[in-house]
Amino acid sequence: MKPKLPTLPTDAAAEAFVDNADLSEFDLSGMVPTRFEFAAKTERVNMRLPKPLLDAVKATAAEAHMPYQRYIRSVLESAVRPSHAGRPKAN
Repeated sequence: MKPKLPTLPTDAAAEAFVDNADLSEFDLSGMVPTRFEFAAKTERVNMRLPKPLLDAVKATAAEAHMPYQRYIRSVLESAVRPSHAGRPKAN
């Protein structure tokens, strides 16, 4: 059985560990993909949704282990990502 990753107290300790460790030797089965958000959120959007739609969004976000507002933002980001070339642009 592979050992679990150690808990590292600082970013410097984590960087040193990753620089020197062979991560294939550790049990990574409990890892969950995470997306870090660096851009400041300076603008607000207010919209009304039917309750069943909001409930479905919240349930889907819970399945993805993220807050529902972050989930909505990620859906919006993927809808406008350049990989959607050819999609009609809104004016």
